[in-house]
Amino acid sequence: MALILGREIAALKRMTLARLRERYAQVFGEVTNSRHRGFLIRRIAWRLQAEEERGLSERARQRARELAQGADVRLTAPRRKEPLEVGSTKVGAFPASQDPRLPLPGALLVRDYKGRTIQVRVLPQGFEFEGQVYKSLSAVARAITGTHWNGFHFFGLGKKGKGRGKKEG
Repeated sequence: MALILGREIAALKRMTLARLRERYAQVFGEVTNSRHRGFLIRRIAWRLQAEEERGLSERARQRARELAQGADVRLTAPRRKEPLEVGSTKVGAFPASQDPRLPLPGALLVRDYKGRTIQVRVLPQGFEFEGQVYKSLSAVARAITGTHWNGFHFFGLGKKGKGRGKKEG
């Protein structure tokens, strides 16, 4: 049996990602969201080996019991933290923008392009350029140039948020 199991595990390494995800669903009886080949191969191989060996050895079960006896186990779920209410205002953490390269809403991104000064205002849910709201900086860059651009690159927004953006007060 070990030879067949070895061949099956070796075959996993040659499978495409789509086929690995199908195999995962067959072995575990549920779909996976993972797209990490190494993870999928390890998990499937582990499950196949566990089925071949009929679960854990008695020695492993005993060790698990020993570890569980000394563990501090929570018996109730943690309380959900609600923001404090002051009047009608809720106090809580300020939601950060999705990408740390973006300046805060209200900032004005300025760039010279083909002799023209481009100004784009950062909004909480998008970007405003010439009275039109766009979902992404790439969409703004496409509207300006007519071709696809990475919006962060077009406006000079680097990894650390440095760029040509100017905050307008």
